[in-house]
Amino acid sequence: MKMKKRQKKPALPSTVTELNTEDGSKVYVVGTAHFSDSSKKDVVKTIQEVQPDVVVVELCQYRVSMLKMDEKTLLKEAKEINLEKLQQAIKQNGVMSGLMQMLLLKVSAHITEQLGMAPGGEFREAFKEASKVPFCKFHLGDRPIPVTFKRAIAALSFWQKVKLAWGLCFLSDPISKDDVEKCKQKDLLEQMMAEMIGEFPDLHRTIVSERDIYLTYMLKQAAKQIELPRASETEPQRYIPAVVVGVVGMGHVPGIEKNWNSDLNIQEIMSVPPPSASSKIFKFVIKATVFGLMGYGCYRIGQRTVQFILSMPAAQSYLQKLTEIRSQH
Repeated sequence: MKMKKRQKKPALPSTVTELNTEDGSKVYVVGTAHFSDSSKKDVVKTIQEVQPDVVVVELCQYRVSMLKMDEKTLLKEAKEINLEKLQQAIKQNGVMSGLMQMLLLKVSAHITEQLGMAPGGEFREAFKEASKVPFCKFHLGDRPIPVTFKRAIAALSFWQKVKLAWGLCFLSDPISKDDVEKCKQKDLLEQMMAEMIGEFPDLHRTIVSERDIYLTYMLKQAAKQIELPRASETEPQRYIPAVVVGVVGMGHVPGIEKNWNSDLNIQEIMSVPPPSASSKIFKFVIKATVFGLMGYGCYRIGQRTVQFILSMPAAQSYLQKLTEIRSQH
C-alpha cells in the first residue's frame, strides 16, 4: 500500500533538500522555520508525497512533550516563564544549564508573544502525518539539550557568560510584520540566536555546528537499508533502500549537506567537559545573587509581617497591658 502511494517523481516544496546514501536510500530534509504556517504545510506535503519509512525530527527526549500538547496549551506555557519553571530547569540540568535554558526560552517566548504562534508546529504536523503512513517509524534526531547547554557554557569565558546573559535578559525588540513574512524564508528564532551568538564563535560551534553533525548522524542511521521479512529461515535475507523525511530548522540544512559524505563520530560531541574556574566563579555569583535576593525578600516580608501584627488591636491591647505591668514594678 505504502509503495503504491509513493510518487516516483514527488512534487516537493522548494524547502526540501534530497540526499542519497551509498546503498540507495533517500533522505528528504525539510528546512523549516519554527514559527511558520507555510513550514507546517511543507512537512505535510513532503510526508504525503514520499510515504517514508522513517520520519526524523529536530527534537530530543527532553522536548518531546511538545508533540502531544495542543497549540493553546503550548502558547500559554511559552508565555509563562516563572520561578517554578526556573527551579525545575535548574534541578534537571544544574544551575548554569538551567539558567541558559530559561534564557533561551525567554527568546522563544518573546517571539511567541509577538507573533501569537507557538513554536514547533512543524514537528507536531510531522508526528501526526507519520502516524498515518503504514509502518512508518518516528525518531528524535537532536542531541539531548542538557549536553548542548553544558558544552555551550563550558566554551564561554566568565565575561562572555555575563555578556550573553545580559543580552538575553533584556531582549525586548518588537517583531514587525515584515519579520513575520521573513519567517517563510528564514527561521526567525535561529536568525535572532545567530545574531546574539555571532560574537561568540565557540557558542555557535556548540549550539549550531555540533548539532549539525549530530542531526546528520541520526539521519544517516535512520536511512539504513530495511530488512524484508523471510518466508522461511532458509530463504536469504533481502534488503531494500529506505525512504526518510527529516524535519529540521533551515539553519541546519547547509551543515547537514556539508557533513553528509563524511565519516561521523559523535562520541566527542556527546562528552561534557568538567567545569572551568570561570564557570565555578559564575556559578558562585549566581547562587550568591539568588540567595541574597531570597534573604532580602524574607527580610522585607518579615518586616512587613511584624508591622502588620503590631498594628492589630489585640496586639496593641497586649502591649499596653505589658507596659502597665512593667510600670507597676
